[in-house]
Amino acid sequence: MATWSNLSLQDGASPLMEQLSFFHDHTMIVLLLITMIVGYSLSYMLLTKYTNRNMLHGHLIETIWTALPAITLIFIALPSLRLLYLLDDSSDAMITIKTIGRQWYWSYEYSDFINVEFDTYMTPENELNTDEFRLLEVDNRTTLPMNTEVRVLTSASDVLHSWAVPALGIKIDATPGRLNQGMFMINRPGLFFGQCSEICGANHSFMPIVIESTSIKLFIKWLSNMM
Repeated sequence: MATWSNLSLQDGASPLMEQLSFFHDHTMIVLLLITMIVGYSLSYMLLTKYTNRNMLHGHLIETIWTALPAITLIFIALPSLRLLYLLDDSSDAMITIKTIGRQWYWSYEYSDFINVEFDTYMTPENELNTDEFRLLEVDNRTTLPMNTEVRVLTSASDVLHSWAVPALGIKIDATPGRLNQGMFMINRPGLFFGQCSEICGANHSFMPIVIESTSIKLFIKWLSNMM
């Protein structure tokens, strides 16, 4: 069971990730049906005598095998276009954070508050607690309130990076000299892990991201300690 769970997507912690998971399942069902139909047709042709090898035309079958792929593409394209629109939608955010990729750690700035900025480094293996994950834990977690629209602005100070948290369905390139934007909302409390998903250098795999989702009250308490 552990092997099969590793092959699946992470449990969605945001509405966007839940929609991405639904789209993945929808597409896989379509692909499974196509595979079954093509496999049956190949088996039928291999096991059947060539009684119609002199047939020169078949308007009906040509119409069918032209129309069916077009209809299949429509069933995949429509939900895909809807998701692309939702991922690019920039509604009014209640909180804005800015993250800058550096070699090889992340810098965060809470733009709506004064003097709330910090760096996050990966926790060394010899300093990990028994309940923490190797290569994923950081010294300063990024705390955000749940059920709140969050805007993430990303950039980089040196090379290309990519700020990605799979459970939230977000992945934004951090490009030097450019400011990219992403939106997400966390719908439950917890810890959500990510990593730089760009091959940015020797320590590329040592740039973890930890998002801690809390209630509004705990978030305000955390802010008061940071300011």
